[in-house]
Amino acid sequence: MHAIGANLERINKRIASAAERCGRTPDAVQLVAVSKTLPPATVHAAVQAGITLFGENYIQEAREKFNALAAQPVTWHFIGHLQSNKAKYAVRMFDLIHSVDSIKLAGELNKQAQKINKRQAVLIQVNISGETTKSGTTAQNALALARHIIDLEHLSLKGLMTMPPFFNQPEKARPYFKSLHKLAEELNPVLPADAQLTELSMGMTGDFETAVEEGATLVRIGTALFGERD
Repeated sequence: MHAIGANLERINKRIASAAERCGRTPDAVQLVAVSKTLPPATVHAAVQAGITLFGENYIQEAREKFNALAAQPVTWHFIGHLQSNKAKYAVRMFDLIHSVDSIKLAGELNKQAQKINKRQAVLIQVNISGETTKSGTTAQNALALARHIIDLEHLSLKGLMTMPPFFNQPEKARPYFKSLHKLAEELNPVLPADAQLTELSMGMTGDFETAVEEGATLVRIGTALFGERD
C-alpha cells in the first residue's frame, strides 16, 4: 500500500501549487479521500499513509467501514445522493453531508439529528450545470434552501457543493467552479454572520487543481489516490 502514500504526496504537492498560483494557502484546502467501493483494509492502509478524511457515496457500504474503523482518528463526509429514508443513518455516521438538495431532505436530517442531540453540518448541493442526470438544487433556489436550513435548529450550514459535467479537459470545468464561488459570494451578504458559506466542495481527480484555483476548500479525490476502481 506504499502507492497510496506516494500518491498522497503527489496530490498534496499539486494542491499546494494550485493554491499558491492564486494566492491561497495550501492548508485552506482539504483532501476528501473518496473511498467508495474500497474494502475497509484499503481504507485502513490509507489511514496509515496519513489520510484522515474520507468521503463515502453509499450509506450501506459506509456503515461497514465506519464500524470497522471506529477506533481510528478519521472524519467521514457523505458525498453521494442521499435519500430521506437514509437520513437517520447519515446523521449517526457523518461529520459533514455534502449533498443536501431539498427542503424535504433538510427537514428529515434535522429531525434525525434532533433525536441524537446533534447539530449536523451540511452543504447545499447546487446543480450549476443544469444536467438532468445530476442531483442538486438550482442556483436560483439556493437562497431559499439556505434560509430554510438556517432556521432548522439541528442543522449547521457550512457551504456549497457542485459537480460539473464530465470533461477530459479541466479548463472546461472552470466556469462551473467559478459560478459556485460567485453564488457563495452573492448569498453571503444576505445570510446571517454565523451562517456564512465558507466551504466549497468541488473538484475531483480530473480537475481538482482548477477547482482549487477557483476557491475550492474541499476536493473529492479517489482515482488519483487509489487507482482505477474495478
